[in-house]
Amino acid sequence: MTEVTFADLGLGPNILKAVTESGYTHPTPIQAEAIPHVIGGGDVTGVAQTGTGKTAAFVLPMIHRLARGRARARMPRCLILCPTRELAAQVAEQFEKYGKYLKLSMALLIGGVSFKEQEALLQRGVDVLIATPGRLIDQFERGKLLLMGVDYLIIDEADRMLDMGFIPDIEKICALLPPRRQTLLFSATMPPEIASLAKKFQKDPKKIEVSRPAQTAETIKQYVVKLPNDSAKAKRTALRRVIETCDVNNGIVFCNRKVEVDIVAASLSKHGHDAAAIHGDLPQAVRSEVLQKFRDGELKLLVGSDVAARGLDIPDVSHVFNYAPPPKDEDYVHRIGRTGRAGRKGEAYTLVSPDDTKSWGFVLKMIQQDVEEFMPEGLLEEIENLPPEESRGRGRNRRGGRDDKPRGDRSRSRRRDENTDRVEEVAPTEATEEKAKSEPKPERKKEERSEDKPKRERASKPKREKDRKRKDDDLILEPAPDRVKGFGDDIPAFLKR
Repeated sequence: MTEVTFADLGLGPNILKAVTESGYTHPTPIQAEAIPHVIGGGDVTGVAQTGTGKTAAFVLPMIHRLARGRARARMPRCLILCPTRELAAQVAEQFEKYGKYLKLSMALLIGGVSFKEQEALLQRGVDVLIATPGRLIDQFERGKLLLMGVDYLIIDEADRMLDMGFIPDIEKICALLPPRRQTLLFSATMPPEIASLAKKFQKDPKKIEVSRPAQTAETIKQYVVKLPNDSAKAKRTALRRVIETCDVNNGIVFCNRKVEVDIVAASLSKHGHDAAAIHGDLPQAVRSEVLQKFRDGELKLLVGSDVAARGLDIPDVSHVFNYAPPPKDEDYVHRIGRTGRAGRKGEAYTLVSPDDTKSWGFVLKMIQQDVEEFMPEGLLEEIENLPPEESRGRGRNRRGGRDDKPRGDRSRSRRRDENTDRVEEVAPTEATEEKAKSEPKPERKKEERSEDKPKRERASKPKREKDRKRKDDDLILEPAPDRVKGFGDDIPAFLKR
């Protein structure tokens, strides 16, 4: 049996030329099944693990279908919705790469970037509009675009849309689109909510599932590093030792919280690793710059939250490191799917502390396979010998410096209360009595001041009362000019009444 090529799928010659120049001749399973059906005009629900070519599975047939026709002002013909800016930018790159021999226009509508240039494109008319849901609704409500001309709707990474709370926005957008349209929905996993969404907005879709919804790629070798305690310092140490043990060409470190992203990135950089952080709170310009450096090979380690788990299409990522199991089990598939793409080999390491044991158990249950344990030589001894972590802010380790400064009775007695249980009841009284004995002079000075104070107040009161003026006081007027004459002693009769 001969292997299927892109030429067998019915794509136009200009598209095939661009695909060949990109180095591809044989489609992935989801591409081989989805492309002919999309070209035929049918709806598709595609489920495939990360890194199997889902993006090209809808980009290539869409370019083929859009080759005929012309866009009108403010009315895009094809609308692609993505959950993150990075994923939207990746889809835009795919359209530029495979559609370079066709005269198709495209606009990218995402937050964090100027809208002026994109608005000019929309005014002229674009064939493809790639957008995040929030930004799209914002610009629609401002009257910047019309959705009545959309013939093709594509929802990418639908399960991530669900996680990020975009489903109400998706429903609102779908209500604004023409009922007669082709709708494609792609995702790495298919929870019940997404299945319900597909049933609501698609007409007799063809479901293409080329792998189990929660299956990891066979090209990825998975390891788990079990730590003896929950210390953050121990985790950062373990992460560094694992990275140093592996032959890392470039890797992504995933953290569950944005605060951890910054701390871990700073820790790696401090110990000589080439690392940078990326998460949703960073400005779009910074995120784009960090991602570009990582793509170009100028950055070795990218430390990110799950915002980076989607939209990163970098074929040669050698390693993925999970600082902890993800909060959602399905995200484990997306995270480690950043490596081992397009048939390449990859390795994934997950740090599991005692607090993470339950979460890791759910991950194992989902992927239905055992993960080999890994422990760098000497790591356990190093963790045992780690000094206690310094507390930040108003911790006890920082009070020593404050005790050197003279403070009030209450502050000193409060410090004694925290350090000892026995002194805590008597310390405030003792402190007060000692101060009363040792500081008699300041009390006499206060008494003298209190005796002198009334004299100064009595002396200054008349002056303040004389100068003080309330809102209801009579106005103080300037002297009248010479040409103005008053009544003098002659008072008019109407004033005497």
